[in-house]
Amino acid sequence: MYIVTAEEMYDMDHGAMNKVGMDGKLLMENAGRAIAAVIKERVGKTARIRILAGGGNNGGDGFVIGRTLINDGYDTKVVQVVPDEKITGDALYHKQLFVRCGGEVPVMSSADEVGLTVRGADTVVDAIAGIGLKGRLREPLASIVAAVNKEASYVISVDIPSGLPANEGIDDFYAIRANETVFTGFPKQSVFLEHTAPYYGEWQVVSFGLPSVLTANGAKRQMWTEEEFKKSMPERSRYSHKGSHGKGLAIGGSLEMPGSIAMTVSAALRTGAGLVTAATAKSAIPVVASQCMEATYLVLEETDGFISSDQPISFADYDAVVMGMGMGRHHAAQHLIRNALESAACPLIVDADGLYHLKALPALLKKRTAPVVVTPHPGEMAMLLDISVPELLQKPFACAKMFAEEYGVYVVLKGPFTIITSPHGQQTVTQTGNKGLAKGGSGDVLSGVILAMMMQEQSIMEALSNASFVHGQAADMLVANTHSVYDLMASDLLYGIPKVFRTCMKHS
Repeated sequence: MYIVTAEEMYDMDHGAMNKVGMDGKLLMENAGRAIAAVIKERVGKTARIRILAGGGNNGGDGFVIGRTLINDGYDTKVVQVVPDEKITGDALYHKQLFVRCGGEVPVMSSADEVGLTVRGADTVVDAIAGIGLKGRLREPLASIVAAVNKEASYVISVDIPSGLPANEGIDDFYAIRANETVFTGFPKQSVFLEHTAPYYGEWQVVSFGLPSVLTANGAKRQMWTEEEFKKSMPERSRYSHKGSHGKGLAIGGSLEMPGSIAMTVSAALRTGAGLVTAATAKSAIPVVASQCMEATYLVLEETDGFISSDQPISFADYDAVVMGMGMGRHHAAQHLIRNALESAACPLIVDADGLYHLKALPALLKKRTAPVVVTPHPGEMAMLLDISVPELLQKPFACAKMFAEEYGVYVVLKGPFTIITSPHGQQTVTQTGNKGLAKGGSGDVLSGVILAMMMQEQSIMEALSNASFVHGQAADMLVANTHSVYDLMASDLLYGIPKVFRTCMKHS
């Protein structure tokens, strides 16, 4: 499923009408009927439904919804919250059709009037303003939105909560706080941003007949769901052996932080890596080995419990390398990162402390031809870009794309919505996972899952997207069955990973 900006959605709409020849009135009819079907699933015929219709396509959708619900016997009224001259084009056609079918359309410009109307409703349908809104809502709509937020008991927004920007990078807005949003066509970009997502409430997508030839070429972002995971995750041959599924190397850990690399190695093995070697400080190995009996070990020299840089590593022996977890920020660790960038011909995944050192090595990133994957959380991404965390969170898609394209790397930007970006700007988003992941060690587990996935027979973008899906889905399944978001620990994810494979894949 694609994720679109306002401009991309408009291009698809215009393409359907101007290139394919579909009538805009038909598209509006399809959208309104599809949303009405969702509403009918939510409410009974005795529920009082009040639809607030503004100008533009959203208002037109509101009139179609109203006509459909009234024809099906629902207690529905449509209130127009903009002057008559704002209702034009296809929206005017559907208003006139609504009236000719026996509907009445009172015009209310007062927030007090609207407040009384929605106060007496069981469900309010917000069809006031759509994705074409520029800037903040103006009066009287701003006051009307305030009245809806104060008085309405349950709000379903059409395509987007009125007043909310569809795109990233905007923080100056005042909008409806919906309980539920029904997207037409595709989810809009701002549903995946931390500061705008809460306004949408629960959401789902309905189709309104856009030709697939337009949608396939019209969006640059894709949601990665269980369906994509099932399609792309390779099944194992009955004749496979440990060498068939990759030999991975994990570099990191220290006497102070042995658990980080232990979780990475364990996660890689749980996710299907054939062989995994843990390269860590000698003093950390007893702790790591007690948790990862199936791994092999490369003893690295150490200073004060941290890996030193004196011992060379033969990267040619491995199919993929992950490094940085628990490594520390001393100079010797940076030397290891530099050595890996210069010497490892296989894919290199850099996480945690490794990202801190990567900041000082931009020229090596640009020179490297083998794939590099970076896995920052927002603070680390902001550090790499020399911007503030709030600035990053305003436009995470653009920031991840900027870094990926400039340095030729893959970016896995972690968060409530994990954004995966290729060096060519292709982006996927996963939304599995929950608040229980907000604990130390969760990222170490993800790094291990990524290491294993990178060594399977799939593209790098598929590997990264599937890794993010599995990591989050493991947390979701654990919380749904045996844990809460309070007690879930990173090490618990190691037991959630098998649940994902058993549930989502036929022959796991």
